[in-house]
Amino acid sequence: MTDTKTNPKNDDQLTAEDYERLLDQYHLADQEIEAGAIIKGRVVKKTPDYLLLDIGFKTEGAIPVSDFPNPKEFDEIKTGTIIQAVLEKTRPQDGYFILSKRKADILRALDYLEKAYHSNNWVTGTITSRVKNGYMVDVGLEAFLPEAHADLRPVKDPNSLVGQSLKFKIMKFNRKEEEVILSRKLLLQDEREKRKRRVFSRLVKGEKIKGTVKSLTNFGAFIDLGGVEGLLHISDMSWGKINHPSELFQVGQEVEVVVLDFNENEERISLGYKQLTPDPWLSVPQKYQPGTKVTGKVITLTDFGAFVELEKGVEGLIHISDLSWSKKMVHPKKVLSVGQEVTVQVLEVNPENHRISLGLKQATPHPLELFAQKYNVGTRLKGKVTNLTDFGAFVQVDKDIEGLIHISDISWEKIKHPSEKLKVGQEVEVVLLNIDLEKQKISLGLKQLQGDIWEDFFHRQKVGDVLKVKIARIVDFGIFVEVMPGIEGVIFNSELDENRIENPAEVFKIGEERLAKIIKMNPANRKISLSFRQAQADLQKKEFQRYLEGQSDRLTLGDLLKEQFKNLSAKDTSKKEGE
Repeated sequence: MTDTKTNPKNDDQLTAEDYERLLDQYHLADQEIEAGAIIKGRVVKKTPDYLLLDIGFKTEGAIPVSDFPNPKEFDEIKTGTIIQAVLEKTRPQDGYFILSKRKADILRALDYLEKAYHSNNWVTGTITSRVKNGYMVDVGLEAFLPEAHADLRPVKDPNSLVGQSLKFKIMKFNRKEEEVILSRKLLLQDEREKRKRRVFSRLVKGEKIKGTVKSLTNFGAFIDLGGVEGLLHISDMSWGKINHPSELFQVGQEVEVVVLDFNENEERISLGYKQLTPDPWLSVPQKYQPGTKVTGKVITLTDFGAFVELEKGVEGLIHISDLSWSKKMVHPKKVLSVGQEVTVQVLEVNPENHRISLGLKQATPHPLELFAQKYNVGTRLKGKVTNLTDFGAFVQVDKDIEGLIHISDISWEKIKHPSEKLKVGQEVEVVLLNIDLEKQKISLGLKQLQGDIWEDFFHRQKVGDVLKVKIARIVDFGIFVEVMPGIEGVIFNSELDENRIENPAEVFKIGEERLAKIIKMNPANRKISLSFRQAQADLQKKEFQRYLEGQSDRLTLGDLLKEQFKNLSAKDTSKKEGE
């Protein structure tokens, strides 16, 4: 039997490297590494093809670069970083164990998603792309988000969601198929319900609450009270008048409002802003009594007048008729401008309806009062004819001041219409006859420029004078005659003829000229009574007198009486024939 001895020298010749290799083989044979196991490793080196990890064995693990779809992720990994990966192959390849980080991520994601699904918790993911009927979301693995579950309302710009990192609820989960369906809508509904309960739990009518202006509309502003919106209607924004909420608020502005009313079931909250201050109309009756003068600012001009702000929340209306003393209606824009400070007079106050009537013209003296201080009755004025009517002519004698020339004061002659003597636009000189401040009227005269023909007539004529007159009008009780232009007299029926005349119109004609005798004059009332009958008798006496003066002295009284009788008989015969 041959003994085999070990050469101690050969044992001493084993190097440290040989020893480590033998030890490594021992460990590999002693341990079982199953494919699919998740192991941890520390990055020791990066190559163009692999990421090398120290996994606790002498043989290192390698994660292919292809396991990192995002090159940026691979570039950001530093030496020493701890990474979890799944063992793909138990036999070394190129001296390394092949690992998969992606599969490890998926396994961890599945665990995370499964736990969230069963506990009804939300998960975070990034929307990576838009696909048919929805979106793909990265939640550690690819999940599907239906379009109808992307938001509470339809998304106006679907592409705007791509790239956003959002929270989701899991509607469906299948670990074996790695199928995950998400819903953002369910999450938003849950969050809204929580916010709703939280907000409504602290609402109290009449109490103040702070919020943020979410949006503005024509009818109001929506205020975010912490996830639930309340409506601040435009009518509750200011005690005064505003045209749009943007005059007071802007989106994103923090405001304090008053809770007016709310209904949790209907998710309705009514808010107020003007209620933060007292209603200014409560003190209006004491501050703005009719007849007082106040100062305000013009805020609005309309076709029917101007609105004036007297103080914040208190406005009054100047009606178009109270803008100017002029009788001509002018548009408010020609008198006032927005923002102008004006002094007005309070005409009427109605606190119940929040109305105040104001007058602009009433705050200044009437132009007629100033006119009366400047001119006296009898003053001669120049003006322009502005209008003709059946009863007279209007003449503008000063700014915003017109006077009336009555038809009877246009001419001493009788005229039927002012157009016989005047025309619109004509420059005339007139006499100021009267100023009536109470009725705000001015009486003017044109004929008075010629002097008073009545006074002249009464000065020159006397009772008993016989004048040639013209028949102007025939009435039931007599005849009006024109003594001279502008002066008329009356002849009553009893003074028409020696014989009674039942119907003067059958005997006399308008325009006919005859002699008449003045039998009565009344200068105070400017009245003249005349007589055809007496004028005719006087004429006969004069003729008879002239006849007597032409006869010889031998003519006896009997001859005279006989001759007069013949004359009278001849006249009666002639009259009967005429009839």
